[in-house]
Amino acid sequence: MAETAKYVYDAASAIIRGRREYQEDALAVDFPAGAGLGFVVLADGMGGHSSGDVASMIVVTEVFSELKLRANDAAQLESEIGLILHSAVTCANDCVGRMADDRPQMRGMGATLVAPIVIDNRLYWISVGDSPLYMFRGNRLFRLNEEHSVESRMKRLVDRGEMAREAAEAHPDRGCLTSVLIGGDIPEIDCRDTPIELRHNDILIAASDGLQFLSDQEIALIVHDARALPSAEISARLIKRITDLNDPEQDNVSLCVLKVQENQRLDRPADVSHAPTPVAEVDTTRMAMLSRMNGTTRIWTRNCFQGRDRQ
Repeated sequence: MAETAKYVYDAASAIIRGRREYQEDALAVDFPAGAGLGFVVLADGMGGHSSGDVASMIVVTEVFSELKLRANDAAQLESEIGLILHSAVTCANDCVGRMADDRPQMRGMGATLVAPIVIDNRLYWISVGDSPLYMFRGNRLFRLNEEHSVESRMKRLVDRGEMAREAAEAHPDRGCLTSVLIGGDIPEIDCRDTPIELRHNDILIAASDGLQFLSDQEIALIVHDARALPSAEISARLIKRITDLNDPEQDNVSLCVLKVQENQRLDRPADVSHAPTPVAEVDTTRMAMLSRMNGTTRIWTRNCFQGRDRQ
């Protein structure tokens, strides 16, 4: 028990419909106290009122069930993490396809997926689509998973000088996804099957793309200012800021904030060797010195598919 108690998890979730007519998200979070592992499964559905919520629920149910079944043997789960995650995604994708085949009114439905898994302090994930997985460390925000979208592809072209920025920003398909769980082939899957080592007070955020109505810099600033508070307060502040925007195009927003903390803090520098280039950095002259609370767990639902233009 001493080994699994070395790290504690404080997880909290939140969901709003935004300005959409329907809520099409699905999310499940499981971090049992003292278990030494936990996971988040979030799907962002597409297909409208008749089927978007069905697709996202299928994806979350299938992936969550597989991870929950495997969670009793953490060593085996970790040793086969890549195979298990790919198998769960394949099964979820097949279930979406079979449901759509059996019900013509649901054809075309699908969902994105982001599913981070933490074992001790080791982070793995699998994702399909554009739902982001962030890590906040120190004063920097990192996007960990790939974004499977036309916008992301065009950004790479712009960075290489192969496409004009103006053309990318005006492209009519920039909000479209390049990979989604829809029942057919899955063109792109991002599966991290070698771990990223999490450090004391690292903060993870798994979310739908509705959170990205806030800029990366704004997300980083909100998290930085509340970093010493429980995860429930961080998630509440993010949702409040989204609500305060009062954007008439605001998509559904769902998110899970997870703080990873050591019972006995190890005094060593943060390791960013496995992290990508930060997407935002906070001016450290702004400080928030507030109390910290450990060990909460939350469960909630959310999903959304429609893309949007970003400045």
